[in-house]
Amino acid sequence: MGTSEFDEAYEDEPGQYEREEESLGQAILEATIEDLAPKPAATLREMGTIRAAVHLMLEQKLGAVLVERDGQAVGIFTERDLMRRVVAAGIDLDRAIEEVMTPDPETLRLDDGVAFALNRMAVGGFRNVPIVDEKGALVGILSQREVVDYIVSLLPSHVINLPPLPDLEARSKDGG
Repeated sequence: MGTSEFDEAYEDEPGQYEREEESLGQAILEATIEDLAPKPAATLREMGTIRAAVHLMLEQKLGAVLVERDGQAVGIFTERDLMRRVVAAGIDLDRAIEEVMTPDPETLRLDDGVAFALNRMAVGGFRNVPIVDEKGALVGILSQREVVDYIVSLLPSHVINLPPLPDLEARSKDGG
């Protein structure tokens, strides 16, 4: 049976939005972590103090510090660790970071894909993942923010030119 004029009208080439969406998906699938140029990780020796880690995070405006031994990541200390393992437990800030770090963090390599990194971050609930070379030596750290910035850079006009939402209201006094 032949198609109607109505059906034919909707069988045209994909529109600009569809082409851009496909292009974005392809770019994310093809990009590697190296393409994102992840920044070097802030590191602290395993015998460093919690206080030193917090100061480092504040000075460099970071959400995580890698704990290292001989150039290898043996742990990661994050904002979540600070809140859940230190503040909530009332632990002294002058204690060793190794007592409250997350040991043996999952890592990624520079040649891993951005889509793979996104999947690992989402499944593991990670905001920051250490980047290592083929020998396991620290190269840097990848944050969710860097991934989001990369995706925004692929279609800046769609993100930067979003209209404001005048009817948007906070659901609570603290903005949540």
